[in-house]
Amino acid sequence: MEGLWGTGWGAALSTGTPALHCPTRCVCASNILSCSQAALSSVPAALPRFTAVLDLSHNNISRLRADWAPGRLAHLHALLLAHNGLAFVSTEAFAHVPHLRHLDLSSNRLRALEENLFSDLPELEVLLLYNNEISAVDRSAFDNLGRLRKLYLGRNHIARFPLELLHDGSRPAQLSLLDLSSNRLRSLPAAELQALPAWLRDRLYLHGNPLGCDCPLFQLVARGRHRRLSAVMDFQEELRCQLPAAPGRAPVAILELGSRELLNCSEAREAVLEAYLGDSVTLGCDSRLRAAHGRHWVTPEGDKVTEEGGNGSAAMLANGSLQLRALRPEDGGMYACRVSGPAFNETLYVELLVHNFTLHGPHDGLNTAYTTLVGCILSVVLVLIYLYLTPCRCCCRAAEKPAAPPRDDSLNSSVLSATPNHAVGEPPPPPRPRIAGHHAAPGGQNGRYKAGGSPPMAAAVGALREGPLAQRKVSDPDSVSSVFSDTPIVV
Repeated sequence: MEGLWGTGWGAALSTGTPALHCPTRCVCASNILSCSQAALSSVPAALPRFTAVLDLSHNNISRLRADWAPGRLAHLHALLLAHNGLAFVSTEAFAHVPHLRHLDLSSNRLRALEENLFSDLPELEVLLLYNNEISAVDRSAFDNLGRLRKLYLGRNHIARFPLELLHDGSRPAQLSLLDLSSNRLRSLPAAELQALPAWLRDRLYLHGNPLGCDCPLFQLVARGRHRRLSAVMDFQEELRCQLPAAPGRAPVAILELGSRELLNCSEAREAVLEAYLGDSVTLGCDSRLRAAHGRHWVTPEGDKVTEEGGNGSAAMLANGSLQLRALRPEDGGMYACRVSGPAFNETLYVELLVHNFTLHGPHDGLNTAYTTLVGCILSVVLVLIYLYLTPCRCCCRAAEKPAAPPRDDSLNSSVLSATPNHAVGEPPPPPRPRIAGHHAAPGGQNGRYKAGGSPPMAAAVGALREGPLAQRKVSDPDSVSSVFSDTPIVV
């Protein structure tokens, strides 16, 4: 309290003697002015110009206008306005106190933070806005707060996460604590929050919000527990969420979402880096200590890498990261970053997996061989399908009804068939006796008789001599000529 109140507070209270230029109903001690619980409805008009700490808490000051101070208070560095029912603050209210470092507006009735509300406070370090009714936060409300270290926005009605407070470029450069607990946040930008440095996530308070349960939220909190971040370790019971499938059910602990009965979320691996032979990688040392006294790395072989130099392929950068060049298989393993600070020491582990091939090397040939193998297997399958699944030509036709034999003297006889025209099993006609002196009628075609002719006796006698080969039935004179005839086919 000495830094906030100064050294003369106790002496003034012990003597009870009113200080010079001290307003009515206030207690003054050196450069400290306390008007707390004085039933004030406005700021006292006669404020000493040398006032460094002004306590106006627990009063009835509902509006803070631009002219609340009689003049410029160049020495004021702490202003306390908590528990006043304050509902309005002018955007020019802090123009007279440019060196303010501590501002307490907590436990009031503020509903919105207007544009550039605090832009006249470039030296502000601590801003307390908790326990108000704030539901709207302008994106430029905290512009020009380059030295802001702690921002308390808990116990309000904020439904939109103010991501601009955390992005590089728009985030106050010195911000190390952001309290958004007990608001109305239903979702969080888990990926963006996970990318923040550990020293900022260490004191990013999000408990007490009606968050919806999902696996990215579980992984964000689980990683915080793995790193033993204060915002997670100190408020594990208050970090709860609402299951989407059971809106009427009581909120469940976020760290229980990995169970099978809930969402069965898998916990993401922490600090695992994959690389290939010949690559150059940088291992980050994401410590909770923002201002470290000392830092060094220990390789898997036990070698120590300090800021002064490396061991050839490893070198430590100015930001504490370890750079590895031209990776070899033996470079894989667990690396340890050891950080020492004023309050505690911390050791971080980063696992490096080095694949035993280059990014554009042998594994491309492996992919080609795999594709060739798949093509060969597919070809074999297609051949088997063709052999065994095509329609059969023999066995499937065994059960078919045989076609009726062609009628004798029919024109439907096949000109290519080598089978006899009579039906199977029909006895051949009896041979006719040969008549002596009988000669074949002239005009035959290739041994065939013309229509109206009778079979010669010589053919009958020849049939007796030649056996079954001569038992073929003679074609009808009106039938189609044999395909072996020397003359054209005549119907």
